[in-house]
Amino acid sequence: MLAYFKFRSEEHSLSELAKAIPPQESDPSQAIQTLQGGRSSKAPNVRQAVFQAVWRWHFYAGIIFAPFLIVLAISGSAYLFKPQIEDYLYRDFLTVSQTGQHPMSPAEVIAKTEKGYPGAKVSSITLMKAPTDTYRLSVSHFGTPTTMYADPYTGNIKGALNADKTFSAIFKKLHSQLLIEGTWTNRLVELAACWALILVLTGLILWWPRGKKNIWGTVLPRLSKPGSRMFWRDLHAVPAFWISLVLVVMILSGLPWSGVLGPRISELADSTRTNVPPYAYSFGAKPESTTVAKDIAEDLPWAAENLSVPASSASGGYVALTVNDVAGIADKLDVLKPYTITLPRGETGVFTVSTSHDKPDTSATLHIDQYSGAVLTDVRFADYGIMGKLISYGIAFHEGHLFGLANQLLGLFAALGLVLVSISSYFMWRKRKPDGLGAPNRSKNRKVSVAVLVLMVVCGVVMPLVGLSLIVVVLLDWFVIRRIKTLRHWFSA
Repeated sequence: MLAYFKFRSEEHSLSELAKAIPPQESDPSQAIQTLQGGRSSKAPNVRQAVFQAVWRWHFYAGIIFAPFLIVLAISGSAYLFKPQIEDYLYRDFLTVSQTGQHPMSPAEVIAKTEKGYPGAKVSSITLMKAPTDTYRLSVSHFGTPTTMYADPYTGNIKGALNADKTFSAIFKKLHSQLLIEGTWTNRLVELAACWALILVLTGLILWWPRGKKNIWGTVLPRLSKPGSRMFWRDLHAVPAFWISLVLVVMILSGLPWSGVLGPRISELADSTRTNVPPYAYSFGAKPESTTVAKDIAEDLPWAAENLSVPASSASGGYVALTVNDVAGIADKLDVLKPYTITLPRGETGVFTVSTSHDKPDTSATLHIDQYSGAVLTDVRFADYGIMGKLISYGIAFHEGHLFGLANQLLGLFAALGLVLVSISSYFMWRKRKPDGLGAPNRSKNRKVSVAVLVLMVVCGVVMPLVGLSLIVVVLLDWFVIRRIKTLRHWFSA
């Protein structure tokens, strides 16, 4: 991609583009050679132009973003098994060996923690389902975000972890920010994910069976000649075909969290009332608030993150509720544990009861007046619109807990397949012994090139960071690469 590819081509659908490509070969360069050695008719020229244009886009996108995709695949694989890994790493914190008849109330545990740890301020408490599970407290301890695990029967803290340095926090940060703080790394990850979709699309066009049908090299790899170009080509193309659908779902389900495209998805869902419609608010109209749920609470379902937060009313002489009262309200309203109770911020703040269960259809988000106990917001999965429900299921699949271990293994299969595809592409590239970067030749058919470029521009409109990267490429080509002979030789073919 680091040069402006001058792609100007007729528009073709996926199937039309695929049919225009010559019969299946062991390597893209061989396919082009086959075309060049054939009869000089218009059809082969168009096929060659389509093939070269698509291959060139695929080549540059792959050579730039493959390293990032490998990092995302490895970090995502680890995060998929977060429950099992954290259960092992923090097993001494998460459960108690002995249980009593009557656990302490959440309010008593919070009071004991804040008294026993000077400088600690509890912001939320998570109540678990099993009697052997500890309470999880989110605490600011002298300004450091800390997660403490309290014995529900004694109130004693069994362990404390820096919330930013837990296993899940580290791999989540690696997956979303490459372990580097700052907006630009998050945008880089989003850009790599968006280009991964284009890699899948262009890869399917290059893979598409053509001419004589043969399962070898199409759905099964040819491994009879280890180390050959055909061997590495098949280790690249065949696994990519098998994981393509899962990869598309994984990428699309991760984009709602992204920094640029994510808000656009949320705005679309809200504007079409396909996320959480206004009638989901229990009392009165939608609150006119600039504060949204994700600014004040934890463990929220995606669909509820941007709910406007109502305010508590201090009038009427009410005495502020305790965490115990809020837990009683949540239990009475059939909110399933585990759920997190976030304490109010200030005199007009509200209690927030939130769940982010493995199964999205049991999720709930409640805002409760801290004085009257009125349930100001009660949003359940049934209240979500079609986009809210689909995205919630997609996120559960992305995190590997929609259908248990099978979901985790399927995600692992796709992630490891992506690593294999990325590594095999390097060896396939080196086997061609390229002169310079070894990019595929530019298409000489202007109509074909324009059509492919138009398709890329459409992708850039749908995915803004892709569009921005295309602009950068054009400027880089015009003002740098074309003016430096060494670079012009390196990137041209």
